[in-house]
Amino acid sequence: MIVTRFAPSPTGYLHIGGLRTALFNFLYAKANKGKFLLRIEDTDFNRNSIEATEAIIEAFDWVGLNYDNDEIVYQSKRLDVYKKYINILLEKKLAYYCYMSKEELDILREQQKKEGKTPRYDNRYRDFNGIPPSGVKPVVRIKAPLDGNIEFVDKLKGKIAINAKELDDFIIARSDGTPTYNFVVAIDDALMGITDIIRGDDHLTNTPKQILVYKAIDFKIPNFCHIPMILNGDGKKLSKRDGALSVMEYKEMGYLAEALLNFLLRLGFSYGDKEVFSMQEMLDLFTLENLSSSPSIYNESKLLWLNNLYIKNTQNKKLEELLNINLESSKKEVLLKETKERANTLIELKDMIDSILKKVESMMKNLVQK
Repeated sequence: MIVTRFAPSPTGYLHIGGLRTALFNFLYAKANKGKFLLRIEDTDFNRNSIEATEAIIEAFDWVGLNYDNDEIVYQSKRLDVYKKYINILLEKKLAYYCYMSKEELDILREQQKKEGKTPRYDNRYRDFNGIPPSGVKPVVRIKAPLDGNIEFVDKLKGKIAINAKELDDFIIARSDGTPTYNFVVAIDDALMGITDIIRGDDHLTNTPKQILVYKAIDFKIPNFCHIPMILNGDGKKLSKRDGALSVMEYKEMGYLAEALLNFLLRLGFSYGDKEVFSMQEMLDLFTLENLSSSPSIYNESKLLWLNNLYIKNTQNKKLEELLNINLESSKKEVLLKETKERANTLIELKDMIDSILKKVESMMKNLVQK
């Protein structure tokens, strides 16, 4: 059975790029009768935000991407699990304590830069059997292979081979004992039974490191699919000004969840010339083969067009609920018929209705006074 996951970090609010990744994972799992799981990667204790965590869950509720785990997995509650596997690697001599100080590492990197080399740890404690220096809290490093390639097949990019010389013995536990990102991700994905990982291609450089963790603990390696980023009209990384807003900001701006999901689907997925997809059509038609290998361009005009289309096709009763208004039956049909054809957002729709009602009220007052 296919099992996918979405694993946001609550160091910031969930943005539309993350929601698109979640949507692709959700659709791939559900289209194949599998499971979609949610995990909160909250081990960055200095930057975690409770409000961001709550906003992530709220965003999932709003757009209706239901996850299948009974309880959300929080990495902050699994530190004992990570410690167990760090100890396993230390016992198997596949990881080791490194006593190199940050100052020593900085000096080494500066020297390597001057010599035109790629800055990297020089493995000086890889096979260390001497007396540890006093006063230094060690980190734990995993033993990366010294030669050969780390290979995997990406479902979108094809076969990828990384020369082992490009990796160093990266840290899996900091000097305070807390585990690092690439280690905990691999452990959790394996223990949660994740079979397929769909994520942004900004994670591509993390994949070889995570594969090393899988291999060291004899975990089954999942399938990978790295999707291109969403860019602005100039072909640059999407910024807040371009539309990289939090998901719940789109709700506040008057967008319908269905329109936003449809918009995000089309940022990377195509099915002929079809532009409008219901959720059932998304589930029926979604395949990884139909994902684009090129970056997608954010187009606000397309989003507004879709939102207008969804507003026009929304039942009047539902619109009343969304707008939090209670219209008289005699006014309801006429008002909504005239306004929802022209409104691109729910904010525009409410403003139109309020404007018309005020004009009608003003006209009635004038008639009474006469």
